Amino acid sequence: MIFDLEETRSILRMIETEHLDIRTVTLGISLRGCTTDDMGRLCDRIYDHVMRQAGRLVSVAREVQDAFGVPITNKRIAVTPIALLAEPTRAASYVPIAQALDRAAADLGIDYIAGFSALVEKGMTPGDSVLIESIPEALAVTGRVCSSINVATTRAGINMDAIAVMGHVLRALAKNTADRGGIGCAKLVTFANMPEDNPFVAGANHGIGEGPATINVGVSGPGVVLSALRRLRESMQKPTVTDLAETIKRMSFKITRAGELIGREVAKRLGAPVRFGIVDLSLAPTPALGDSVAEILEVMGLERTGCPGTTAALALLTDAVKKGGAMATSHVGGLSGAFIPVSEDHDMIAAVEAGALSLEKLEAMTAVCSVGLDMVAVPGDTSASTLSGIIADEIAIGVFNNKTTAVRIIPVPDKNVGERVVYGGLLGEAPIMPVSRYRPDAFIAMGGRIPAPIISLRN
Repeated sequence: MIFDLEETRSILRMIETEHLDIRTVTLGISLRGCTTDDMGRLCDRIYDHVMRQAGRLVSVAREVQDAFGVPITNKRIAVTPIALLAEPTRAASYVPIAQALDRAAADLGIDYIAGFSALVEKGMTPGDSVLIESIPEALAVTGRVCSSINVATTRAGINMDAIAVMGHVLRALAKNTADRGGIGCAKLVTFANMPEDNPFVAGANHGIGEGPATINVGVSGPGVVLSALRRLRESMQKPTVTDLAETIKRMSFKITRAGELIGREVAKRLGAPVRFGIVDLSLAPTPALGDSVAEILEVMGLERTGCPGTTAALALLTDAVKKGGAMATSHVGGLSGAFIPVSEDHDMIAAVEAGALSLEKLEAMTAVCSVGLDMVAVPGDTSASTLSGIIADEIAIGVFNNKTTAVRIIPVPDKNVGERVVYGGLLGEAPIMPVSRYRPDAFIAMGGRIPAPIISLRN
């Protein structure tokens, strides 16, 4: 990869004035060699292997940050889905594994470690069930561990039994972390079509098709795109939507180039067996002013995010980001597009509080964005069946549109519509959003599996 002088100057300008950073450098680690039928030995092997593979990750990331002047906000680890490793132990709980992962992350100085996960799109083995049942305690007693459950794929259909369970898991997890605003639920994602190389938590994991160790990069660039669109609006009297798309594509190209440069350098300095994997092209907002996806949509001409036209504007943005990024690298992966987490985007929060953005409109927007309902806070007394129904609707969008969708929803204990929950840092703060007072109890209780859509018959 070769950068010319003008490209380097452009990247430096984006860093200095437009909030460009590497949101995360995530080291994926295969734990498949750690398997054993003894829980104590398994925990020891997992801890030792993670420490060996990631021992230099934080120091190398700092070296690269200093050498290139590009901020690397988070250093993270993703591991093989734990349910695949733990089943031979026949243990009744996998909480000790979560604690071993948490201890390794703390000792390494890692922000988050993800992969307390299970793949249950077509059914649940005993190990899958134990992992899911362990989530409410595991994420309550750990600080850095993240969990993800894949309940559907376009090829397999939707496991409604698993979705029904997830509603109860969310309620229990919120209760177990009630003293912290139900923050445990912010570390849990329910997926359709979960990717194996996603660098973003809470949904990261090191897929079974991955190698021994891989560096995947997520780049944050809403501020860069926002500044470029503002310059366009100032320089052109009446830009068209085509002009918007072209501007976003050019900025996405530059953002992606910076991400691949950093990812390759980190992998090179870590050395074998670590290899560079992918750049996730997603625009990931932060609570900082000027680093908002919703603000981009409003600069594109919307009075307020959530008004008519929002889904079309988001579709344009997501497509242009992907096209620009795909031209910049041959190694695209993860989620890629635009994130719309409510709590992590100050303008999304403002749109909710203004009454412009509802849960239903958010769901419509997820049909064209990177992932799905993300960091959405709802009243603490929301029923398990309603939570499962919200998950099922979002998962159906992913399955029937052959895309990744996910739900990270937080029933905040003792909070009601109109109030806020404050987490701080990148998680920000979220207004409590209303949900329908009508409930899907009988539908969720049916269980079974929604068959794969006809588009799955592609052989």
